[in-house]
Amino acid sequence: MLNRRQILAALGTTALASFAPSTLFAAAAIKPDDNSALLVIDVQNCFLPGGSLAVKEGEQVVPVINKIAKGFANVVMTQDWHTPGHVSFASVHSGKKPFETIDLPYGKQVLWPDHCVQGTEGASLSKDLSIPQAELIIRKGFHKDVDSYSAFLEADGKTTTGLAAYLKSRKIKRVFVAGLATDFCVAWTALDARKAGFEVYVVEDACRGIDNQGSLAKAWADMAKAGVKRIQSADIAVSA
Repeated sequence: MLNRRQILAALGTTALASFAPSTLFAAAAIKPDDNSALLVIDVQNCFLPGGSLAVKEGEQVVPVINKIAKGFANVVMTQDWHTPGHVSFASVHSGKKPFETIDLPYGKQVLWPDHCVQGTEGASLSKDLSIPQAELIIRKGFHKDVDSYSAFLEADGKTTTGLAAYLKSRKIKRVFVAGLATDFCVAWTALDARKAGFEVYVVEDACRGIDNQGSLAKAWADMAKAGVKRIQSADIAVSA
């Protein structure tokens, strides 16, 4: 039979073990270095409140992105940059409504409200973004007959934006992805970054999703399967 001292010792060990994951063995914050880059995806007026394709709570990513960006010397931003009458616009296809799908030569295409048309205010980056050190803006979706969610590859899976080559020439090894929308441009960017050989983190609270017919859950599952790491902005070490 266990005596009182043995019981107390066992309880103490159990209590210590219960605290271990969050205290004794808490992961250290991730410190961005010269081989790290932050990719800020499509934080544009069309995707913010009042925009033609507004993402719910999309404006909430802006202060989070501004905060974490302070920790990165290397920042790349992207813009959807569609031609008028782009193939991804529901308005181009007679009888079709936004969020329906059609088959195009490169596969299934979700049809969207007209958005981020070249040179319009809706295509402009949010005026509240404050990332003066951003080095490059990648514009995508400017080929009229092909959509482009990813910052690396257009939807045909062949046409590159040049971003992978740019990052590799700068000796970037890991990328952190934030912006809009989680289940489309963010996820496609993260997946293509993995295919290109980068270590990839998606900053969950610096993103918001559309969630069209379960697309958000599927995107997270696809990213996890590909080895994308899901983190929060608090996991990134940023100097005050």
